[in-house]
Amino acid sequence: MTASVLSLEELAAQLPPAGALMGLDLGTKTIGVAISDPGRRIASPLVVIQRKKFMADAEALVGLMAKHQVAAIVLGLPVNMDGSEGPRVQATRAFTRSLLPKIDVPIVYWDERLSTAAVTRTLLEADASRKRRAEVVDKMAAAYILQGALDRLARL
Repeated sequence: MTASVLSLEELAAQLPPAGALMGLDLGTKTIGVAISDPGRRIASPLVVIQRKKFMADAEALVGLMAKHQVAAIVLGLPVNMDGSEGPRVQATRAFTRSLLPKIDVPIVYWDERLSTAAVTRTLLEADASRKRRAEVVDKMAAAYILQGALDRLARL
């Protein structure tokens, strides 16, 4: 597989039988990272990368991809509630364009509307402190995004 942006259906047709997928929740200050099991059933929060400059962010992601033998990336696309694309979507697409030449796996966009809200609600229900929520919400949002894509892939 080469690095390109694919639809989930295109990805499903090209994926090897096993191999982890990486989920990303791209924020302005952090990147939440999640990883699936090689059988692509369960998404687990992995780490939060504190954003610096693009090259440092890309190096951190490439290192995690190698360590976990990632077959593809599922990148949350922050579409507005009405389905329109605003500045955050443009920033995500720009990040993708810069990342593609540095990787050799495809990227799939996944609508991330309400992912952070859903995770925050779950953490509030679990009575997590404000500090704890701040520490884990981004990587849990990445896992939420990735799990949605895994569930959809399983039905294709």
